[in-house]
Amino acid sequence: MKLCVAQTRPVKGEIQSNIASHKKLVNLAVLYGAVTIIFPELSVTGYEPKLAKALATTADDHRFNDFQEISDAKNIIIGIGVPTKNDRGTCISMILFHPHKEKQLYSKKYLHADEEPFFVPGENSSVLINDKNNIALAICYELSIPEHAVHAFNHGARTYIASVAKTAPGVEKASVTLSGIARNYSMTVLMANCIGHCDNFESAGKTSAWNSKGKLAGQLNDTHEGILIFDIDTGEIIEKTI
Repeated sequence: MKLCVAQTRPVKGEIQSNIASHKKLVNLAVLYGAVTIIFPELSVTGYEPKLAKALATTADDHRFNDFQEISDAKNIIIGIGVPTKNDRGTCISMILFHPHKEKQLYSKKYLHADEEPFFVPGENSSVLINDKNNIALAICYELSIPEHAVHAFNHGARTYIASVAKTAPGVEKASVTLSGIARNYSMTVLMANCIGHCDNFESAGKTSAWNSKGKLAGQLNDTHEGILIFDIDTGEIIEKTI
């Protein structure tokens, strides 16, 4: 089974432009046989907390219809990062498009202190991807919370995918944590990070994959958009930049 994580350079607040970039990477992932592709944190708007409330939308936003059509036609699960709104406020979310099934919404439960003025925690009952119920999702800061990985493992996850927006020091720190999660729980682990300016920092890319022993299996650079595909059955890595 080939799992894919994408590395994007989001344009601040430009949803349509970012959707177009996402579709190029999804089509590239399809070309190489991926069955799932996960994008970085808030990939559709860029990681922009101060703009999130104004940009927030819902999983039913018609602008995302093409993702469902691609999912149906190409039999691929697509996870995009979106600020979503509900009665409590704005969430940092991932919308998952499943082939010929209802969309799934996963919202970040554990927020960093810097995010609390702009976002509210999600109230997810599960961290697992519906159609791939041995794959768990984490959104950025959640990977730092030990209970998150424990919950995923205890509910059957054997693969852990983190969607992040991180600086170079943040990537270095997250890499140690994610390698440890892979080693401690014998899980395959992947991380999707963006590149370019986000909020008040530069995101450092290096989208990565670790095998179930915690060894780094593949990593993109810190300058180009692209995809990293990990075949969890064979250990094959495919790295493509654009």
